Parts: sequence; C-alpha cells; structure tokens
Amino acid sequence: MDLLQPVVRPYAWGSRYGIAALQGRPVPSEGPEAELWMGAHPSAPSGVSRPPACPVPAAPATLDALIAAAPGRELGPQCAQRFGGRLPFLLKVLSADHALSIQVHPSRAQAEAGFRAENERGLAPRDPARDYVDDWPKPELLFALTPFEVLTGLRAPQDAAGILRALAVDQLHPLTAGLEHAAGPQVLRDTLGTVLTWPEAERKELVARVVAACERLASQDGPYAGVCLAALRVALDHPGDLGVVALLLMRHTVLEPGEAVFMPAGGLHAYLRGTGIELLANSDNVVRAGLTGKHVDVPELLKLVDPAVSVPVLAPRPLAGGIAAFETPAPEFRLYLIALSAAAVTLPGAGPRILLCLDGACDLRAASGAALSLGRGGSCFIPASDGPVRAAGQARLVLAAPGEPPPR
Repeated sequence: MDLLQPVVRPYAWGSRYGIAALQGRPVPSEGPEAELWMGAHPSAPSGVSRPPACPVPAAPATLDALIAAAPGRELGPQCAQRFGGRLPFLLKVLSADHALSIQVHPSRAQAEAGFRAENERGLAPRDPARDYVDDWPKPELLFALTPFEVLTGLRAPQDAAGILRALAVDQLHPLTAGLEHAAGPQVLRDTLGTVLTWPEAERKELVARVVAACERLASQDGPYAGVCLAALRVALDHPGDLGVVALLLMRHTVLEPGEAVFMPAGGLHAYLRGTGIELLANSDNVVRAGLTGKHVDVPELLKLVDPAVSVPVLAPRPLAGGIAAFETPAPEFRLYLIALSAAAVTLPGAGPRILLCLDGACDLRAASGAALSLGRGGSCFIPASDGPVRAAGQARLVLAAPGEPPPR
C-alpha cells in the first residue's frame, strides 16, 4: 500500500472551503480549489510514498510511474490485460462555487477516433484547442457530500417547450413550436444547436431578454423557479454567454448528501455548486459548449450529444458490514461507501483500489503484510498484489475499484 499525495486543480470555478476543510488545511484557502485528483492520469498523477515499515522497497515518485514499472503486480494480471496496463479509474473530490462548463464526454470509439484525428492534425498534447487529450471514454459518477446542484441531460421535448413558453421571449417562439410538434428526441439536439449557434450580432439581446424572463420566473412559485434562479447566478459569472440560455433546456436537480448521478457518454451536463466525490474512467476528455474560458467546440459537442440519455438519481445498494455500492454499467469503476464502527471489515472490490477517508481514522492491514493508517482527508493506493485488506477504526470511507469483469 502507498500513501497518496493528491493533486489540487485550481480551476476558477472551485471553492475555497470544501477541499481545504477535508484535508485539514486553513479555510478559506488562498485561491479556488476545484478538484482533488487521486489517480494515475498523466496530466496530474498523484505522488506516492511508502510507509517506513513496508517490506517492499521504496516506490517511484508518482502513481503512474509505479504502475508502469510493474503493471501486473500493481493492477493484477486480469485488470492489466482488460485495460492495457492502465489504472482504469480516477477518483476526485470536486468542490464548486460556480458553474462548470456545459459539456459532454465521448464514448470509447469516439475518443479513440477524436484523439487519432487531432494527433494527425499535429495538435500538441497540451494544445488548448484539443477536445481529446487521451483516447479513453469518460463515464462518471458524482456522489454528493453536500447538497449539490446539477444540470444533467436534456429535458423531454414537451418540458423543454414548456419552459421556453414560460419565458415568453419572442425570439424563442419558433423553437417552442418545433418542440411542441416533435416526433422524437432529435429535436432537442436541433434546438440546442440553434441556441448555441445564434447569430453573433443578436446574442447579447437574446441573453438579456432571457435573463429578464428568468428574473420574473424565479420570483414566482412555479416549476421553473429553481432553474431560473440558477440561470441568474450563472449569468453573473458569464454575462452574455449563450450557455445561460442553453442550460434552461437541461434537467435541473439538487442532489442531497448520499445521492448520486451517473453520466454516460453523450449526456449533456453542467455541475453548478456543491462538494462531492467524482469517480470516472481514467480520462480528461471534455467537449465544451459554453460557460467557460476554455476551448469551446459546438459542432463537436453536437456530434456527441445523445438527447435520449437518461440521468436518474441513484442511491447506494447496501451490502454487508456497513458497506454499500453504486451500481453503474461502467466497466472502468465501481464506488463503495464504507462506514467503519467497532468491528474490522475486509475492504470490498478486487484488483487495484484507491481508498479515501472522509471522516475519522482507520488502520489498514493487507494479506501481504503491508500496513498503514489514514486520517480525515488521507488516501492510499492498494495494489492488487496486496490481496485482501482489513480495515479497523471509526471512519467514513470511499473506495474506488475496477468494475466487475464481464461474465465468461
């Protein structure tokens, strides 16, 4: 087992409280701290350190180097073969004070094709104009630690027509009529595309009129008050951005602590504010459409968006011994929740795992003889070669592991 030194990503939308408080540092932090990465993605791999009592020699300095040096030992032969010698997941703490970009993630086939095409065009690996920084998909699960406001997936056509009708903005009337007479979900992509490609000279007026309409609806006790209030907050951070209009076409939800959403490929989404755990495939592929100073690629996003994607709110499935798990179709990951009390438990999952302590403290001992302790905010990597691991103490933990392999 190796203690991790996660990497803080200081994106402008981040909070100055959530991650610093978890790690026991002074709050507020000096600047925004948006994401805490625990994993082996090459753009921000976690540092690793081996406890002094560990019988195995000192580890390389970063988790990606550790795995690359001995993928069979660190990942296990089966996981190494399934995922090409790559740790298949990335665990994050995500803490937002402002809206993330409106975005979508590719499927595996789309990521491979997009990454190859951008390489053939000669785009450098860190070129800000890239949509595809690697060749992996990015399904993701967001588990709320605090109330977390999200926009996930597109509304049904009639619901989208309803909010546009309620806005009563003349420029949007043709879109309302098209949604009302829709024969299928494809009209949602067409409507989104019309909004995101609105003529440049007319954008400022459209956004201003939509914001004024949102002020009216937010002051009323109606079905669209919540999302209109969210649009007003976003408009303050991104004045004149067409994303303020586009987000109204999306489903608005506030996750309660303990709830989660799973975002498959093709699902349009934007996370607005809150702190949570994000577990995703080991990728950083994001195609954006607005609410950001980063690269926006509307045509590529419209190619990837699946208007039929459903994003239900999930609850964890209880297992034995204070353990629960979120069930998703993603082969790259599975998220476990562990409530440690008086009795020691064997950690669930198999293969490589990453463990994060949210509260309390615990002692870990592996079948290999490796042992370490974690306190609040501490995390560690458990290689496949350590075998079963027992945890004891009083703690609340999250554990990331590969998804179940397909049946033979």
